[in-house]
Amino acid sequence: MKGIKFAAVALCASMMFTSCGEWSNKAKGGLLGGGAGAALGALAGYLISKDGKGTAIGAAIGTAVGGGAGVIIGNRMDKAKAAAEQVANAKAEVLEGQNGVKYVKVTFDSGILFATGNSQLSPSAKSSLSKFAKEVLVPNSDMDVSIMGYTDNAGWKNSTAEQSKAKNQQLSLQRAESVSSYLQSMGAKSTQIREVTGHGEDFPVADNSTAAGKKENRRVEVYLYASQQMIQNAEAQAK
Repeated sequence: MKGIKFAAVALCASMMFTSCGEWSNKAKGGLLGGGAGAALGALAGYLISKDGKGTAIGAAIGTAVGGGAGVIIGNRMDKAKAAAEQVANAKAEVLEGQNGVKYVKVTFDSGILFATGNSQLSPSAKSSLSKFAKEVLVPNSDMDVSIMGYTDNAGWKNSTAEQSKAKNQQLSLQRAESVSSYLQSMGAKSTQIREVTGHGEDFPVADNSTAAGKKENRRVEVYLYASQQMIQNAEAQAK
């Protein structure tokens, strides 16, 4: 599913997700996925990071997760996070949904990935993304992936505020596309990458009035989440 339609985002926004606490995903998967199973619905909704910031993604899931499958998926997400943490310039964390779904969020500082105002990957970025593709995405090819690009709210020379916002949105999309293309060139499946989106200045995670805050807001996020096939495999394994 490429891109996010407004109506889908509105539907997803009602499903507010919280981040994981001190328990492991493996343990929580069993608790939240127990009983009759946690219904996921056709959209896996609104991702929220530990500081309360987040971004909406759409995910074609449309099934239910039983207790045993929840444990299996949670364990897989823990392992994917651990692998992502070994990649230079990558910050990995696990997000937990109220319906028991586990996600891995990996953030790359776009200041490391790209030069200012540019969408061409730096050599160090290619090294990090190559390792990420080969050691995280390829071994987890049954996980779906969404790639999100963001900028700070800095204006562009000789541009109005509205023009700058549009240019920042386009730049964020180009950067997300650059990351997607390179990951695929390093072995990630094109069918695995479900969404590539540029959010521009939207969804800041820090204060844009400071240099440090702007740096945090210039980023590319990669989300790994359970595909329908992964859920089906986990259900079969849990029987």
